[in-house]
Amino acid sequence: MIRRKWPAAVVCGVLAALGAGLVPAGAAADGPAEKEAPKVELVLDVSGSMRERDIDGRSRMAAAKQAFGEVLDAVPDEVRLGIRTLGANYPGDDRRTGCKDTELLYPVGPLDRTEAKTAVATLAPTGWTPIGPALLKAADDLEGGDATRRIVLITDGEDTCAPLDPCEVARELAAKGIGLTIDTLGLVPDAKTRRQLVCIAEATGGTYTSVQHTEELSGRVKQLVDRAAAPVVTPEPTKGADECAEAPTLEPGLYTDREEFGEHRWYRVEVPAGRELRASVSIGADRAVDNDYGVLLRAVTEHGREIVRGSEAGDGRTDVISAGLRYPTTIPEDGDGDGDGAADTDGDGDGKPASETVCLRVSNSFSAPASVKTTPGLPLELTVDLVDGPDEAADPAAFGLGRGLWLLGVLALTGLAAGLLWGLVARRRTDLGRSS
Repeated sequence: MIRRKWPAAVVCGVLAALGAGLVPAGAAADGPAEKEAPKVELVLDVSGSMRERDIDGRSRMAAAKQAFGEVLDAVPDEVRLGIRTLGANYPGDDRRTGCKDTELLYPVGPLDRTEAKTAVATLAPTGWTPIGPALLKAADDLEGGDATRRIVLITDGEDTCAPLDPCEVARELAAKGIGLTIDTLGLVPDAKTRRQLVCIAEATGGTYTSVQHTEELSGRVKQLVDRAAAPVVTPEPTKGADECAEAPTLEPGLYTDREEFGEHRWYRVEVPAGRELRASVSIGADRAVDNDYGVLLRAVTEHGREIVRGSEAGDGRTDVISAGLRYPTTIPEDGDGDGDGAADTDGDGDGKPASETVCLRVSNSFSAPASVKTTPGLPLELTVDLVDGPDEAADPAAFGLGRGLWLLGVLALTGLAAGLLWGLVARRRTDLGRSS
């Protein structure tokens, strides 16, 4: 039984509260809430195959233990870390029992390095490889709050507990929109293991790494834990609609959704006059799909008129396909029609231009073999940004064709000078050859 050690709570803001009423009582409540500490769970395969001695002349288990010791020493203080095992306890042949063999070795929370190392040191290769059940339990371990969540799976073989496909488990977890990322590391993997681990990682936006040496294992796990402590921008879950009128209105940011095969998804953006909308979409093929496919991003008015579109096609040699578009709006000189020169296109008399509602439609032409599940939908990431529109008063010669002609002239002069110089050098060499 692992005892969980809780540090004393650090009370912030006490001195300010005692500051003779210089700060209003409600001021602290209005400030931004402190970001919750990131959560990471390391899921370690302790199945019987971890006895194999093919990593730097030692067993896979010995390499994993050494790597864990180095990783635990380097975990950033702000990370809440947990450790879960799979296949560590049941050595028998009963499949039903073996596929339940996953245990929380160290609970997610502030790290006691000595206690965590001691727990890992007691492990010995034992049983089955229930990757799917372990991932489900690990997701439960990381529940609660709004912290970033990351699972790092270290295994040397594919799951032995079908029909619970761990790749399908990863897709279901990603479809929940809980911001969970699963990274996978394969210890001396064969082709089947590699395919399964790649699928698990790609389903949640994670990474896959093949490991042949102890140093590679410890270095990669350290990197992933550090990444959790300083994460990149996390997409915000959203849900597109079947038509523009029902679509969610998106602010500038990064969003994630799921789109069925051959489906259309609608989103709305309010674009102020004089601003430029920039949008892009990426759809990942996180399972086997037919070779020819495409993605289309359209900007449409509320009345259905197409403004601009961006599209891209693929032939099966890439797992992610993206398309983007740009739509600049303009500020009318006198949008309210009263002749006073004030742009008041929303009719409220405040002299401010109205915003334009732009409907974004994301479509795809993916298809899949009959044996492939089409649910949940394909992972989709949509980026929305609003930037300052083009300056109409700027000299057009400074951009576009004017700049291109200027550059062309510079390149022509450079080529001419290079040609003359080379001719002089060649002639000099010829003269020297004759004289010798």
